[in-house]
Amino acid sequence: MKILAIGDVVGKSGVHAVKANLNALKKEYNARFCVINGENADMVGILPESADMLFRAGADVITLGNHMWGKNRIAPYIENEPSLLRPHNVPGDAPGCGYGIFDAFGRRALVINLIGRCGMTSGADSPFFTLDKILADCAGKYDFAVCDFHAEATSEKQAFGFYADGRLSAVWGTHTHVQTADEKILPGGTGFICDLGMTGPYSSVIGCSPETSLKSFLGSVPERFAEADGVAMINGACFDIDDNGKCISVERINTVLKG
Repeated sequence: MKILAIGDVVGKSGVHAVKANLNALKKEYNARFCVINGENADMVGILPESADMLFRAGADVITLGNHMWGKNRIAPYIENEPSLLRPHNVPGDAPGCGYGIFDAFGRRALVINLIGRCGMTSGADSPFFTLDKILADCAGKYDFAVCDFHAEATSEKQAFGFYADGRLSAVWGTHTHVQTADEKILPGGTGFICDLGMTGPYSSVIGCSPETSLKSFLGSVPERFAEADGVAMINGACFDIDDNGKCISVERINTVLKG
């Protein structure tokens, strides 16, 4: 079973890149299940229209992150769409859920979305202890489990990967929009990568135009970050999971699309 994980979709460029290329990508990697991080599909947050477009393009599950409520209209949508996940360890009475069990060509896939605490301002509960509770609650109900860990610090992501090793089939990081080159299989059989990277404008500063981003670093009057122009790229990874729920290969995806 090959699982395709697509890194943070940014803006219209990212959404349209998925719409135009996801089916071909799934065929190329023979992937039968696809999880996409969509929290920046509308730059800061995601709108129902963008979520619908990503689902129609072939996403089986969409995960979110620290910008989960960047667009208020997503709150009632997420209540009625179990395939749209937000980090489960956010505090309070947030709408939606952070995990679900989905059909993956006859196998039961537990997909989990958690958020880190290092360098983040979400005030989240421990992702480590939250993982324990989810796995206990879902014991016996799934065939394999994967997690999108939306976090800033590579150390926290690596620690989480080892904490989940042997219990999850794959752990991938999102949030930084910069793909890491540390894909591996951990000793217990969990596929891991610190960050999938970003799907959106290739010539950009994490998806934003270099001009507006530079102003914030050079002391100019700040402007609202604008999506960069130009060709798009698709970042992600493909995890091959055997019948015992162990990952047997991880392949990074870093494709710059033609204009």
